[in-house]
Amino acid sequence: MPAPSRPTVRSAITAALAVAFAVALVPQAASAQAAGALAVSHKSPFNCGKTFYANNWTPTHNPSGSIDWQNYGSDAINGETVRATAAGTATFYNAGSTSYGRWVEIRHSDGSRTRYAHLATQVKSPGSSMTVSQGTVIGTVGSTGGSNAPHLHYEQRTSSGAMDTSPTVEGTTVSLGTKKALKSTNGCGGGSPTNPNTPESVCGAGFTVIDQAALTGGRAYLLYNSGNKNNCVVTLKTTNLGTATQVSAFLQPKGESKATDSGKFDYYAGPVKRDAGGQCVVWGGSVGSSTYTSPSEHCG
Repeated sequence: MPAPSRPTVRSAITAALAVAFAVALVPQAASAQAAGALAVSHKSPFNCGKTFYANNWTPTHNPSGSIDWQNYGSDAINGETVRATAAGTATFYNAGSTSYGRWVEIRHSDGSRTRYAHLATQVKSPGSSMTVSQGTVIGTVGSTGGSNAPHLHYEQRTSSGAMDTSPTVEGTTVSLGTKKALKSTNGCGGGSPTNPNTPESVCGAGFTVIDQAALTGGRAYLLYNSGNKNNCVVTLKTTNLGTATQVSAFLQPKGESKATDSGKFDYYAGPVKRDAGGQCVVWGGSVGSSTYTSPSEHCG
């Protein structure tokens, strides 16, 4: 029987290098996995079930790769509620009559950012910031700044600020030069119960959100109607939906008595409406033991 062959020095070195190379790749693969885990997915910036065109114009659109959300069929986009497409920190700006007009930038967990421009209203004053979840209301569609007609200008940018010229929304990539009708699933749930009400549906026609505050188990909203100068406060629950639990909403114009709606409700407290034209207001609400009371603000 022949003696077993012995590995040559060269083959031994090759084997050792292969092992070392494989070991070196492990942390790199782990880092790649971690980076992938931070990537965010974006939903449409509109209410659940709403369909609008996402139009990624030709390269002449400024900046190239941005989306103009526009009317779809008979559905007009003007005045529509604008929601965060992913969670992050939102900062509010007003460029006046030029460029973006009223706009919001949201920085996400992976360092990327989204921008929402030409807004008619914003839920916070320019210079303010707030933490948002996917679906948090940040404003309404308008035509402020360098806009010729009501629409929502939308951008997805990398952590370095570079444009993503083929952004993906609702799992659909809208490549440069294409136009796609996308139906929103923002706030639809995904198996978990969701509140079927919105601040606007509770307060009624003409009211838009101008401020909001997070509560444990819900959120309080302040709305304004420019037509009749009324404010409206509603507190929406996000937990124990369909079960009567303690929730409240209140509104107090400066120098006047406080109006409150408080009790055990299935979905929300309110609407609490008061004429507050030219007056500062204190507003807020509660869900269970979690409460919010604003300073005297929104004077006008």
